[in-house]
Amino acid sequence: MIFMSQSGLLDPSREADWDLWYVDHLDLMRSVPGFHSAQRFKTKSPGYSPSTAMYTLESADVFNDPYYLSKRGMGEWKPLIDTRWYKRNLFDGLDVAPHVADDQVLLMADRAAPDAALPGMTWLRAVAIDKSTPYRGIKVVSAGEVAQWTAVQDAAVYRPFSFQVRN
Repeated sequence: MIFMSQSGLLDPSREADWDLWYVDHLDLMRSVPGFHSAQRFKTKSPGYSPSTAMYTLESADVFNDPYYLSKRGMGEWKPLIDTRWYKRNLFDGLDVAPHVADDQVLLMADRAAPDAALPGMTWLRAVAIDKSTPYRGIKVVSAGEVAQWTAVQDAAVYRPFSFQVRN
C-alpha cells in the first residue's frame, strides 16, 4: 500500500527549518513496524500541496499500532501547517512506492476516475484516511521528459527532496 502525506507551511520563511525536521521525521516513520520506505517531494505546481511524503506500508493496520500512534504527527510544526494543503491518503494499486532519483520527477494527477488521457500513469485508489481524491495517478519520468507533461492540465511535477529510505 502507498501512504501519502501532503502539507505546506503558513510561514515560508521557516521552510529551511522544516526541511531539517522532515529528514528526521522520515527516519522516525521508517522505524515504525510496517513502514518499508519513505521519500519526500516538493512542487511549485499550482493547486497541489507544496510538500508530499510517500511511504510504502505493509497494510492499513500500521495506523493502529501503538508505536505509530505515539510517533505520528507534525509535532511542533502543527500550528504552522497550512490546512488547505494538509491531506493524508492511503492508496491501493501498488505494493511498493517507486524510487525517484535526483534526475527524475514524480508526476501526480488527482482525478475522480483513472484518466486514459494520461498514458503510463499508475492509478492509485484512495481507500482510507482523508480520501481527498478518489484516484491519484503517479508516474516517474526523467527531468528531460517533464516538458511533454507540463502541457497536461492539472498534473503536478514533484521533485525529490530526499532519497528514498528503505527498511
